[in-house]
Amino acid sequence: MLDVRRLHLLRELDRRGTIAAVAEALTFTASAVSQQLGVLEREAGVPLLERSGRRVVLTPAGRSLVAHADAVLNRLEQAVAELAGAREGIGGPLRIGTFPSGGHTIVPGALAELAERHPALEPMVREIDSARVSDGLRAGELDVALVHDYDFVPATPDTTVDEVPLLEEPMYLVTHAGSGSAGPDATVDSGSGSGSTLAALLGPCAEMPWITARDGTTGHAMAVRACQAAGFQPRIRHQVNDFRTVLALVAAGQGAGFVPEMAAVPSPVRVVLTELPLFRRSKVAFRAGGGAHPAIAAFVAAATVAVERMTHPQGRGGG
Repeated sequence: MLDVRRLHLLRELDRRGTIAAVAEALTFTASAVSQQLGVLEREAGVPLLERSGRRVVLTPAGRSLVAHADAVLNRLEQAVAELAGAREGIGGPLRIGTFPSGGHTIVPGALAELAERHPALEPMVREIDSARVSDGLRAGELDVALVHDYDFVPATPDTTVDEVPLLEEPMYLVTHAGSGSAGPDATVDSGSGSGSTLAALLGPCAEMPWITARDGTTGHAMAVRACQAAGFQPRIRHQVNDFRTVLALVAAGQGAGFVPEMAAVPSPVRVVLTELPLFRRSKVAFRAGGGAHPAIAAFVAAATVAVERMTHPQGRGGG
């Protein structure tokens, strides 16, 4: 009989690439991970791993077993969700991941909704980049998370994570009012392709310094690729992950940047916002099979209410 915990280790090795990375993520020693994977190979009766230089890679049998592990662990999440649904009331810890702008827009409203409807629930929020959320969910560090992806940086398909869409919003070019760049009244031929549209809107900023998110984040990749699509390589001066800081730096004349719509209101004086043909999509992510868990479903519902209130014309407030 194959051990589920060892299947989990094999799946993590497939996702993370090295035994050391698996050990660090799951708080094991590397030798313990190697030992457990060796036991799994004996249980399977066929080689699952092979050495490739200093790395360990999965054999075809190992990759096939990972696909089955995904299905098994998905069903276990469904079972946990069903058992949780049989209990009376929703309570206990709920570990929530969020990207920075979601943390000061969507999350507060969602937590207020949860407090009103499920006072026994204990939400705990942790800021995390969307690119690291699936690792955090699989490792059990998070139960649910707000994530996003951008045009030019689509999300990588991940069978270990399920998602519920929340919001699609346009991105804005942010420039200083005295820079002479395109402003909100800028017009572009609607028949132009996206590359020529971006070139027309971003081109005047090609020689400016730029403010982007930190290296390794989806926001950083989006900014660089958008500028490249417009025909230039951005000269990055500042790297910050908080869009409010981006707006403040632009207002101080420190360069140009990008912000999504929900982070653009209200904007500081001396800042010009130009809507771009680029979009960011925000979603709620959780372990595959776990969507029916009462606490997860409660957070999805609360986040949906928070977004509806935030985007309603009468209810829209600060970002």
